[in-house]
Amino acid sequence: MDKIIEIKGLTKQYGKTVALNNVDLSLDKGRIIGLLGPNGSGKTTLIKVLTGLLKQYSGEVVIDHRLLSTETKSEISYLPDQLYFDSWMKIDDLRRYFKDMYADFNEARFLELMMAFQIEDRTLIKRLSKGNQEKLQLALVLSRDAKVYIFDEPIGGVDPALREIILDTIMTYKNKEATVLLSTHQIYDVEDLFDEVVFLRRGQVVLHENTKTLIETRGKSLLDIFKEEFKYVR
Repeated sequence: MDKIIEIKGLTKQYGKTVALNNVDLSLDKGRIIGLLGPNGSGKTTLIKVLTGLLKQYSGEVVIDHRLLSTETKSEISYLPDQLYFDSWMKIDDLRRYFKDMYADFNEARFLELMMAFQIEDRTLIKRLSKGNQEKLQLALVLSRDAKVYIFDEPIGGVDPALREIILDTIMTYKNKEATVLLSTHQIYDVEDLFDEVVFLRRGQVVLHENTKTLIETRGKSLLDIFKEEFKYVR
């Protein structure tokens, strides 16, 4: 299959702390990939490199056959693990901002998602519940026709009902030909979601396998495999 992300020898340090250690990783187009590992394993650092938020590193990162740059950032739609907009803004302000900023922004899809989430278009963000703020951010990310969607812990700290809504919405509204990279340390209920999984431990890729093949080979659920791989990690 054609590669959408190719990483060679990626290393990132914070002082003496090595967050990523000589990572080699190739991801195909059109796949749904779980980036799995305990807290502190390097998942968020890897994501911040891919999205251009971290620029000081060694190694090579290629997005859709081009070296990582300001141009390749337009290929990626990113949902961080924290809300990134100002609460004083109106939803309509964000809609106009995304429409002006991203040529691939699908306004009709955004309005459809807002209707599905039952969020009125001109509501002040500060008046929304935390759950609706997270839904708003998800709607903005999924309203882009990006080649790569990256989600950093989208189901962390949310109740089971909202977790299901988030995962179902991602699968329903993403660009059908896009690659999805979803980072989580919560494996429950996501086993059937991933085409393949990448396990990170202390900044290194320790496993990258087709999910179905991995489960059949080990004879265990993805959750049990995860527990087995990381049982000694503290």
